Amino acid sequence: MTESTSDKKGRPTPKRKDSEAARKVSSIAPASTREEKKRAKDAARAGRNASRAAYLRGDENALPFRDKGPVRKFVRNYVDSRRSIGEYFLPIIFVVLVLTLIPSPIFQVGSIIIMYSVLLTSVVDGYFLSRKIKQIVSEKFPDAQLKGLGMYGWLRSTQMRRMRTPKPVVSRGESF
Repeated sequence: MTESTSDKKGRPTPKRKDSEAARKVSSIAPASTREEKKRAKDAARAGRNASRAAYLRGDENALPFRDKGPVRKFVRNYVDSRRSIGEYFLPIIFVVLVLTLIPSPIFQVGSIIIMYSVLLTSVVDGYFLSRKIKQIVSEKFPDAQLKGLGMYGWLRSTQMRRMRTPKPVVSRGESF
């Protein structure tokens, strides 16, 4: 069988070495220029900053799954509109730490009593807050899932107000 001249490829077969070299991409060669990398890095940083700012504002699209929805927003606003002993726990522990450094047994024992009493009060407050949240949510949102709402509210109430994320949008004592 003879091939016609039109069936030929018209060039010689490349050497294996040349084919492999053409396929191989150098791992040490930069994928892009320094300016492109810097622009991409700056754009990514700006995107992260914008996303974080939206999260702190409480924009629904920027919130993680655990914070999304009108029920969670209601719980956040309810917790933020009241005072709780849990948000003062960390500053009280700092005072207790300073009091334990005083070499008097009265101060040391007193500070430990203060610490445990604040902890117990915080837990009791959290229990009643959790029950109240579930009661109010079941009245206001009858079809809402109540699982985890009490703990969500209690954990938010134990954070210092200015450290809460998303940031509080209601002031203390405000009804919503």
